[in-house]
Amino acid sequence: MSWWKNLVSGGFSDSSGSPDYYTEGTQLLREEKFHEALTSFRLALRENPSDTDVLLQMAVVYTRIGTTDEALRLYRRVLELKPHASGAHYGLAFLLLQRGSHDDAIMHLRAFLARPPRGVDADRHITYARQTLAELTGEGETLLDFPPDHG
Repeated sequence: MSWWKNLVSGGFSDSSGSPDYYTEGTQLLREEKFHEALTSFRLALRENPSDTDVLLQMAVVYTRIGTTDEALRLYRRVLELKPHASGAHYGLAFLLLQRGSHDDAIMHLRAFLARPPRGVDADRHITYARQTLAELTGEGETLLDFPPDHG
């Protein structure tokens, strides 16, 4: 459902009857309707410009559509407002890795792992962050494909 459809038909709304643009944006993101999701998130941000959940979701969308400069800016803004936001550390780490900023990426991976999220998908992200950090630093090496030779 698009923000326009919501405007016309009522669509997603909160208990006060006003549109719930954040919920709409997350639904559109799941449907990979990225530009529509951005529109909904921008409308949600107008209501609360410092909403870190909205800013984080916008960063995710910008990452998905390849607008990494904007994604980086938003992840950093989230961390200004909420320094321990694990999702922002995670997203920022992998964008920095793509840019070759390994030291900064390591710092953000460590920050993410220091306060990992909880939830359905959390284990998958935690495992990936640990593996990536191990590859970058040699810390916490992953298991070998074969047992060591005890000669």
